[in-house]
Amino acid sequence: MEVVADSWFLSFLGRLHPMLVHFPVGILITAFVLELWKLGKKENQDYSKLIYLGAISCLFAAAFGQLLYWGGEYAGELLENHQEKALIASGFAILTALIYSRRKKLPGWLPISALGISCLFIGISGHLGASITHGEDYLSLAREDTGEETTKASWAQFANYTDTDTLSEKQLDKLNLEVRAIFAHRCYQCHSTAKKKGELALDDRDGIFLGGESGKVIVAGNAEASELYRRINLSKQDKEAMPPKGKRLSTAEIGLLKLWIDQGAHWANESLKIFPEAKMALSRPELPRADHVEQPIDKFLEQYFQTNNLEWPELINDRRFVRRVYLDILGLLPEKTTVEAFVNDKTPDKRSRLIDKLLGEDQAYALHWLSFWNDLLRNDYSGTGFITGGRTRITDWLYQALLEEMPYDQMVAEVLNPNENSQGFLRGIKWRGVVNSSQSVEMQAAQNVSQTFLGLNLKCASCHDSFVNNVSLDQAYAFANIFADTVLEIHRCDKPTGRFSQPAFIYPELGEVDAELLKDRLEQLANVVVQPQNGRLYRTLVNRYWDKLFGRGIISPVDEMDNQAWNQELLDWLASDFIEQGYSFKKLLARIMKSRTYQLKGVAYASPNYVKSEQFVFQGPLPRRLSAEQFADAISQQFQALYYGAAFIPGNPEFPARWIWFRDKEVDRSTLPKPGVRYFRKRFSLKNPSAIQDAELLITADHSFELYLNEKQIGKGNDWRKVNRIPLQSNDLKPTNILAVEAKNEGSLPNPAGVLLAIKFSYENGAEEFLYSDRDWKSRDSLPEKNWKSYAFSDEEWEKVVARPSSHYWGKLLDFSFEERLLEGKFLRASLVQQDPFLKTLGRPSRENVATDREEETTMLQALMLSNDNFLHQGIQEAAENLHRKLKQRDEIIDYIFYAALGRRPAEGELESIHKIISANPESSEIEDLIWSVILLPEFQYL
Repeated sequence: MEVVADSWFLSFLGRLHPMLVHFPVGILITAFVLELWKLGKKENQDYSKLIYLGAISCLFAAAFGQLLYWGGEYAGELLENHQEKALIASGFAILTALIYSRRKKLPGWLPISALGISCLFIGISGHLGASITHGEDYLSLAREDTGEETTKASWAQFANYTDTDTLSEKQLDKLNLEVRAIFAHRCYQCHSTAKKKGELALDDRDGIFLGGESGKVIVAGNAEASELYRRINLSKQDKEAMPPKGKRLSTAEIGLLKLWIDQGAHWANESLKIFPEAKMALSRPELPRADHVEQPIDKFLEQYFQTNNLEWPELINDRRFVRRVYLDILGLLPEKTTVEAFVNDKTPDKRSRLIDKLLGEDQAYALHWLSFWNDLLRNDYSGTGFITGGRTRITDWLYQALLEEMPYDQMVAEVLNPNENSQGFLRGIKWRGVVNSSQSVEMQAAQNVSQTFLGLNLKCASCHDSFVNNVSLDQAYAFANIFADTVLEIHRCDKPTGRFSQPAFIYPELGEVDAELLKDRLEQLANVVVQPQNGRLYRTLVNRYWDKLFGRGIISPVDEMDNQAWNQELLDWLASDFIEQGYSFKKLLARIMKSRTYQLKGVAYASPNYVKSEQFVFQGPLPRRLSAEQFADAISQQFQALYYGAAFIPGNPEFPARWIWFRDKEVDRSTLPKPGVRYFRKRFSLKNPSAIQDAELLITADHSFELYLNEKQIGKGNDWRKVNRIPLQSNDLKPTNILAVEAKNEGSLPNPAGVLLAIKFSYENGAEEFLYSDRDWKSRDSLPEKNWKSYAFSDEEWEKVVARPSSHYWGKLLDFSFEERLLEGKFLRASLVQQDPFLKTLGRPSRENVATDREEETTMLQALMLSNDNFLHQGIQEAAENLHRKLKQRDEIIDYIFYAALGRRPAEGELESIHKIISANPESSEIEDLIWSVILLPEFQYL
C-alpha cells in the first residue's frame, strides 16, 4: 500500500518483523517441548501463560510482516506462500490459546495436538521466510559440496585436467571466464573497484594481480603458494577464511580456481558475461509443419500447444471480436449499426475484411496509436522542462509519421539523427540547476535510446557496472558520448574518476560510431541501429506490439529483451516478417490480428507474478483494461464529449487569436482574474465595407459574454466550451467600428478566465482580412458609463489586456477555426489533450521518463475517481439530460445505453432488474444512474 511505502514510521515498523518473528517461534516451540516433557514426567506444571504470550506475539509478528509487505520491498509466489502459512499459524496460535484457556473441560489430547499443529505451521512459515531472505535453496546449501549447477557443469569439463596438462587458448579463455563469474557472484560485494575491502579488487585484471594490503593474492602457476587459494580452503571458523560470511565455495568452484591459477592465471580479452544475453543476429525460422493450419502465427502456436499438452482454446464471439478490434486499432467503440451488420454477415472472411477496413481509417488509427508512441518516445504537451525551454515536443512529426505510415527503420533513423521536428526525444529534459551525472542530457539520450529501441536497461550502468545486465559503466559512458559535444568524464556513483570515454555503440559488433563531429556520429548511429542485422531493434518492437495486443509480451518485461521468450521462434519469425513487409506497423498488426491466436478468449491466469515469470505458458490473451484515453474517448464518443480544448490539433498551427482578460493586481503583481464582470473594447477600421462578400465572427468566453458591434448586441453565450459562430451583415459594418464585450467570470476563487474572438472578412475579389482578440484590446473591471459601447467613447483610462495564446489553460478549441473541422468525428480525442487529474489517475504517465508499461491493477484512487469525480460526473449528467430530451421510452433509452457501452442489448435478467429501479418515463437523474451502472461494469472497462 502506498501509505506504508510513503511513511518512514510504518516502513520502520515493518522492518521489525524479522526481529519480532522469533518471539512466537521460540515461545510456542518451547511451550510444546515443555508440554511433551510434562507428559513423560506426569507433572502438573501450567505453561498456558507461555502459550498466551506466544499467540499474542504471533499476531504482532504477522501484522508487522504485513506492513513490510505493503512497503513494496518483497513480492512473488514464495512470499504469497509464506503469508498464507503465517496466517494459518497465527490462526492456530489463537485457537490454541483459546483451547488452553478451557483445557479443564476438554479432552487431554486436544490442547497439545493444537499446540503441535501451531508449531508445525510456524516451522513451515519460518522456513519460507528464511527462503525469502536467503534463497529458496537455503537448506540444500548446507552441504559443503553443493555449488551452482552451471559451476558443476563447467567443472565437469575441466575436472580431469591437471596443472601439467596443456589447455588450448579457447579452453583457457573459457576457464578464465568461469573463474571471473565465481568472483562476480561470490566476491564482488566486498572486493571490487567500487568497494575495495582490504584494498583488494577482483573485478579487473590489474586489481587481481596487484593484490591487496596483505600483498599479492595470486602466484601464477602455483595455486598452493597463492594467498587467495589458501584463504578459500581455511576452516569456516578461521578469522582469515574467505568468504567470511555466507556459504563457502563449493568443491567445483575451488577446483576451477586452482586449475586456473596452476595453468598460469590466463586472462581472456573477452568481456565477462555474467547475465544471459540474447543473440544479436536475426534469422527467419522455418514454419512448423501444421497442414490444417494456414496462418503462420497459428502454426507456431499449434506446435507450442502440442508441446505443452494443451488444446486450442475457444475463440471469442463476433460481438466481442468487433469490440476488441475497434479498440485495438482505432481506440474507439463500434457503433450499433456496425456491430449488427458484422454479426449478421455470414461470409467466412468478414473478420479479416474488418481488420483491413479499420487499418485504412488513417486519422483515427493515428490518433489512437499516438498515445502509445507518446509514452514510448517520452513526448508530452506540458510538464517539466517546457516552461524553461529545456524540453521539446515532437508531436507534429510523430502524428505525421503515424498518419502517413512512415516505415519503422526510417522513423528510428529520424529520431536518432533528428531533424528540427524530431529532435525532442534525444534532447531529453534539461533540468534546472545541478543534476546527478546519470541525468545529464547525454546520459538521458543513451538511456532512452537503449530502453526504447533495444529493450536494454542502461540506468543501472549509468552509475556503476550494471547489476541487471552485462553493460559496464565504461560502455554506458561510451554510448552517452555519442550524443555529447565534448568528451565526457566518467563518474562512478556521481563521483568523478578522472577517466574519459570515447564514443562507441553499445554493441560494437554491429558497427563503429566514432566520427569527430556530433552530427556525423548521429548519422553513423542511425545507420548502425536500423540495419536488419540488429535483431534487438526489431524483436523489441514486435514484442511491444504483442504485449499491447495480448497484455503480455513474448518476452516479459518488454524492457528486458535478454530474458527468456515463451516462444523464441515465433518472436524471431515475426521480427523477420516485419522487416520483409517493409517495416510496416499496419502490416504487423494485420499479421497478428488475422491469426486465430489473437481471436482467443481472454484467460484469467493464476496470478500477476506468474504472468511475469519465465514459467509462464501462453493460453490466450489477458483481459486488458481500457487505457485512460480509451475510457475517455468511449464516454465522449457514445455519451458526451469530455474534452473541448486540445494541446495539439493536427494541421492546425497556433491561431493568432489570444485569450484576453483584465489584469488583476495585488501589491503590484499580476494575479489570476477575480470572479465578477469585466468589460472589453476594440476599435477597428475597414477600407471598403461594401466590398465585403462574407464575414464570420467566432467568440467564446469563460464563463459567459454579451457581444456588441457598433452598440448593437449580436451574440451571447454562457459556455466557454462552445464556440459561437456569428455571421456579420454587411449593413452592420462601417469604415470605423467598435466591438464591445461584457464578460462574466464565475466562481468563488480567482481562476483563468477571458475572451477569445476572431473575425474573417472575405472580399469580392478573393482577398481576406482578419481581426483577432490580442493585446491591443482595452479592458476595465468596474461598470463604465452607459455609452462605453460607442465608438466615440474615450477609453484612454482603460488598461491594456493580458493576452495568452489560444492554447493557454483551456487548450485549442476544436471548433475555433474558419476551416472545416480538422478532425473526424464529433469530439476531441484524449490523446490530444494535456495531462489532467482524470487521465493521470486512470494511468496516463507523466512521460518525463520513457513509459513502456501502464499499470493494469486497479487502485482505490481510480475507484474513487470513477465514482465521485466532478469532471466525469458533469459529462454523464449532460449525457443523461441529452438522452432525456431525445428519447422518451424507457426501453429505448436502456437499449441505447447498453449498445453504446457494451455493443449489445441487455439480457432478460438485466432488463428485469433495471425495470425495478427505473420508472416507465424516467427522469434524467434515473438515466444518469443507469449510465453510471453500465460504465462501471468490468465488461465496459475491460477488453
